[in-house]
Amino acid sequence: MRIEELLQNSLASLPESNVKNAMMYSLMAGGKRIRPLLLYETLKGYGIDETLGDECACALEMIHTYSLIHDDLPAMDNDDLRRGKPTCHKQFDEATAILAGDGLLTYAFSCILSSKLPAEVKAGCAKILADMAGSGGMVLGQDLDMREQTGVTTWDDLKTVHRYKTGCLLSAPLMMGALISGHGDDVDQWHEIGNMIGLAFQIQDDVLDVELTAEEFGKSNSDSRNEKVTSVTVLGKADAEAEMNALYAKSIESIGKLRGFDPAGMAAMIVAIQKRRK
Repeated sequence: MRIEELLQNSLASLPESNVKNAMMYSLMAGGKRIRPLLLYETLKGYGIDETLGDECACALEMIHTYSLIHDDLPAMDNDDLRRGKPTCHKQFDEATAILAGDGLLTYAFSCILSSKLPAEVKAGCAKILADMAGSGGMVLGQDLDMREQTGVTTWDDLKTVHRYKTGCLLSAPLMMGALISGHGDDVDQWHEIGNMIGLAFQIQDDVLDVELTAEEFGKSNSDSRNEKVTSVTVLGKADAEAEMNALYAKSIESIGKLRGFDPAGMAAMIVAIQKRRK
């Protein structure tokens, strides 16, 4: 994928350091690159050259990778395996992993601001990413997730966690793509579509967590180990899968209703996500 070369080159100008090595290790450890690809599919659906989103695509993956590095730390999920490889704090050490996450978080915004997009579009994309990744978005979801580890939660409670922890950062590329394409009026609709995809994606992770070994899944089965409440423990596996499939279908239906957007590519990508086993 072209995004791999873009990511490989994205950190090249940084001074050599152990932190840079850790940033590169985690950023290039593989992964599905779903967020950059969602951005590209949004641009293509609006008939826009996808290369206009390159810097934003790299920024999205940097933010996602930083969140995984910090999520894996002993103070949070305490995971040893990510994308089939030792987690960043296991490969390096905890202090380096924290700094690597910090480095990716801050450099992401440098990437957006270095793009050739109009100033107001760059500012808008940076704000979307900050809002979706920050203390009113993904970070809030992580906080809720940590607090919900103790005690029983309802399905509505769990949906709130997933809306912020997973949905926000899957909404961000869709919202940014609409803005870059000159369809700012669609941003709110894309936000809701991203929330649906995010909830479906998280349910799917919960199902795969109980179906696959850590080696097959490519990451530690920490939810089971930590006795966390998941969609499977609340709904049961069969009902969780039914909810997942309904959400994916509803997201495709909603995309098809957007004016001036060709939904074919995005729908195909969502179907591919729905069939994933990692």
